[in-house]
Amino acid sequence: MPLVTSKELLLRAKEEKFAIGAFNANNLEQVQAIIEAAEEERSPVILQASQGAIQYAGIENIVAIVKNMAERATVPVVLHLDHGTSFEQNIMCLRMGFTSLMFDGSKLPYEENVRITRKIVEIAHAVGLPVEGEIGQIPGTETHTLEEIQKMMTSPEEAARFVEETGVDSLAVAVGSLHRMREKAAYLDHDRIKKIAALTKIPLVLHGSSGVLDEEMKKGISEGLCKINVATQLNMAFTAGIKEAIAKMPDEVDPRKILKVGREKVKEVVRDRMRVFGSSGKAK
Repeated sequence: MPLVTSKELLLRAKEEKFAIGAFNANNLEQVQAIIEAAEEERSPVILQASQGAIQYAGIENIVAIVKNMAERATVPVVLHLDHGTSFEQNIMCLRMGFTSLMFDGSKLPYEENVRITRKIVEIAHAVGLPVEGEIGQIPGTETHTLEEIQKMMTSPEEAARFVEETGVDSLAVAVGSLHRMREKAAYLDHDRIKKIAALTKIPLVLHGSSGVLDEEMKKGISEGLCKINVATQLNMAFTAGIKEAIAKMPDEVDPRKILKVGREKVKEVVRDRMRVFGSSGKAK
């Protein structure tokens, strides 16, 4: 089927208390793995490209690959911009065929974040596309004190004000996860999630999920998390598969036989995440 937008999918996920996986892809094999897993699990899926992926693969190539596979799929597929940090990047993705946008102005002063986000929302809504915003800062794995991390977390009151002033359709929130974690060890601030959900009344997004414990994730989904981003886990699986293939076939020169193993490893992770998120069997 043609690419769809994320708005209706996330509203349904919010109503039915499950989450849709938003999986980052950098190449053909990762796109194949994500959509094939979605088909097998009968799950809606959000396939997303970061600015780094766009620079690596080329925006035209990403759109062409995802659009072609989505049109042959029988489950809903969204093409989403992950962490777009400029107005220009968002408008370029809109023009090229992305069906969901994100502006990450979390490192900007609050008023500047609101101004740019609202401008993107106005343009995107004019052509029926949803926009994800971000308030609070989701740190990486660089060293932070507990006090520093807590200061970066999303203020429920500020989140409510941000949603009202920008009109975003979904909101990425900082509630305890970290970007680029390689081990599952992170706990979420559930009181914060519940308060943000109650005040904003829109689908909430969790970035940096690769390091969050599964039970923590499930609880967060029941409290209002509707879109869960997965990137590091996929990259780790892909590279592990390639290393495994090279170790088993050191004389192999056909890259397809090596990349295929990496693709299958990614597929396993996507399938597992969909089951944890509760989206398996939710495709209509």
